[in-house]
Amino acid sequence: MSATPPTLGVIIGNRDFFPDQLVAEARAEVLAVLKAAGVTPVMVSPEETKLGGIETHADARRCADLFRRHRDQIDGVLVVLPNFGDEKGVADTLKLSGLNVPILVQGYPDDLGQLGVARRRDAFCGKISVCNNLVQAGIKFSLTSRHVSALTGSSFATDLADFLRVCRVVKGVRGVRLGAVGARPGAFNTVRYSEKILERHGISVTTVDLSEFVTQAAAISADDPAVRAKLADIIGYAPAPGVPDAKLLQMATLGVVLARWMEANAIDATAIQCWTSVQQSFGCNVCTLMSMMSERFMPSACEVDVTGTLTMYAMQLAASSPAALVDWNNNYGDDDEKCALFHCGNWAKTFLPDAKIATAPILGSTLGVENTYGAMEGRTPAGPLTFGRVTTADAEGRIRAYVGEGRLTDDPLDTFGTRAVAHVPGLQRLLKHVCREGFEHHVVMTLSNTSGVLKEALGTYLGWDVHVHEGDS
Repeated sequence: MSATPPTLGVIIGNRDFFPDQLVAEARAEVLAVLKAAGVTPVMVSPEETKLGGIETHADARRCADLFRRHRDQIDGVLVVLPNFGDEKGVADTLKLSGLNVPILVQGYPDDLGQLGVARRRDAFCGKISVCNNLVQAGIKFSLTSRHVSALTGSSFATDLADFLRVCRVVKGVRGVRLGAVGARPGAFNTVRYSEKILERHGISVTTVDLSEFVTQAAAISADDPAVRAKLADIIGYAPAPGVPDAKLLQMATLGVVLARWMEANAIDATAIQCWTSVQQSFGCNVCTLMSMMSERFMPSACEVDVTGTLTMYAMQLAASSPAALVDWNNNYGDDDEKCALFHCGNWAKTFLPDAKIATAPILGSTLGVENTYGAMEGRTPAGPLTFGRVTTADAEGRIRAYVGEGRLTDDPLDTFGTRAVAHVPGLQRLLKHVCREGFEHHVVMTLSNTSGVLKEALGTYLGWDVHVHEGDS
């Protein structure tokens, strides 16, 4: 993940018949809280507006001008209401700034013992007025989990952390560049998608024929320093018991070609034709390379599942940890709320404490096991689970998604490949939704609890239709 610290524009709302010290105190708390969270603030100074608050139209223009000068750095905006605030000042600032970033609206709580003139806030009421004006102006925004919450409290700390995740997803997905390596496998209609719909949402897809990679790889010497470096990288990534050196060298050569193409085209994530052209044309699986890229936050999906890798990219940004493309693959006995997740397999090493480089037995049954070296094998242990899927509804001209949470378990699972057992409350209802709405059999998982972040980022700010699976409904 990028080490660039997040930057938030800050608007401190004010209304002049409330005590001035409330604004001054809020400014000091904002600076302290954002510093502790590693956030760079962009906000007017007390010299530019009264106490650094935003109340009049002139204040709004000064703040908007400041935001415009920093528009390339600002990831989101935090609206702070230490008192009722001026709803027009807040809305005018955001309209004039021209920013198209997530916005979090916070309001301070009143103290029951300080409802007199000296310390009265009324932000409980003012927040409603501010949000009303934002809705009138067509400005999208996020709310804190509690209607009012102190900046220094634990509730707001969680809200801020989630909001920064939302900002990261929105900023990352807008303008992401995806690479489609090879043609969609003929037997996988399920991964069809619309490049044009993605392009309308700022998501670019660059394609390349797999034959170009095969030709380029054949022209690279085994002694090429880049190949030797990639080979060492693969050997250091995971144990490879019984994998012939020649197969590891094949993977390394293909990895060099892939990396050079990604760099030349500024590719952020890939979807690769791994079934079955790589095995037939090159003689190995590409899963290990895909696993390595996903582990390093350059997600890679198999079977040229472009919207699958888009899902991976969004979900890793929300989780701050790698994402894996999995199949909703098997029932787990008679337990209606458990299932087996599987791929043959390309999951990032984060999911596989016992990871090793092996073969793909299913493909090997028809292609020859000797042509499938490079598949990853390992079991994901118990832990948190967020799952999700983004798809283009081509006939409707829109992007749809679903997200939800469950838990990975340590239940026995005697099989090969990369695998896990998932417990998802209401699983049967979820699977009916997946089938009726025509979603793919591929889903994405992260070891996190971030479905709320994804719903806010993809739904509120990117404007996609997002279904949130609720286990208890």
